[in-house]
Amino acid sequence: MTLRPVLTIAAALAGTTAMADVNVYTTRQPELIQPVADAFTEETGIAVNLAFVEDGIVERLEAEGKRSPADLVMTVDIANLSQIVDAGVTQPVESEVLNESVPANLRGENGDWFGVTTRARIVYASQERVADGEITTYEDLASDKWEGRICTRSGLHNYNLALVSAIIAHHGEDYAKEWAQGVKDNLARKPEGNDRAQVKAIWAGECDISLGNTYYMGKMLQDEEQTEWANAVRITFPTFENGGTHVNVSGVALTQSAPNKEEAVQFMEFLVSPQAQEVYAEANFEYPVLDSAEASELVQGWGEFEADETDLPTLADHRAAALRIMEEVNFDG
Repeated sequence: MTLRPVLTIAAALAGTTAMADVNVYTTRQPELIQPVADAFTEETGIAVNLAFVEDGIVERLEAEGKRSPADLVMTVDIANLSQIVDAGVTQPVESEVLNESVPANLRGENGDWFGVTTRARIVYASQERVADGEITTYEDLASDKWEGRICTRSGLHNYNLALVSAIIAHHGEDYAKEWAQGVKDNLARKPEGNDRAQVKAIWAGECDISLGNTYYMGKMLQDEEQTEWANAVRITFPTFENGGTHVNVSGVALTQSAPNKEEAVQFMEFLVSPQAQEVYAEANFEYPVLDSAEASELVQGWGEFEADETDLPTLADHRAAALRIMEEVNFDG
């Protein structure tokens, strides 16, 4: 049998097809998912059509309603996954394969969504100005020993709100507000740019440490200009005083319309297979959710850590409080 090529972008989703495909709306660049989509097609003969939807994915699904061609939504961060589920544009999935492969703290309580890979929210530290082992806990980032030494992106970004949500989960809202104020007082500059921009600032001597996601190290090392920034820092894995290292997730959910539900669930199950987990993690410099799958050699070289066991739905529940706290301390001001 001749396999049809994996299609990309919204043109592939126009109208219906003669045989069932899997149609995916993704907030991630399609090239990040393409390798695992190709592997699925090679194994099953089912084409995967990827449409990049950078913003307004919920609004698009709501507008399309039952006519939506999308079977699956793939996105990053528990806040985005929760927003999509809460909007009522997805449906739960009952699958022994998914439940056995994805740890309970990395999937929706009712099978509303499933984690595919994880990433740690860590500290990038200057190779020259920060001693190895000097950074131990997230709580310590509010210590005045870091005054004028921290860079970060907006405190209102989902990545940082998830971290504040985890602080709330461990210590309560009052402590979280004091912590947020302490970190703000330690900033070397007003929050700006993305995670990679903070590493560039360390390289330039503007600050000594920054908050960031692990996979950005891999992305910087792929970029000729940014390799110098990456080599100026080391990854450190802080923990919570009563827990592990904060992690977030990239995940997948089945849409309410799902015209090709059976094939879509098949693709979801493939995403957590050992083969797909290693392919996907390799392409994105992230960590597999499947215990038996290994991270890429580069990612393993960053060191080992114990992931915090706070379940992600709990972090989603604290997001509103985290946002209020960051606004009350005027973190970006």
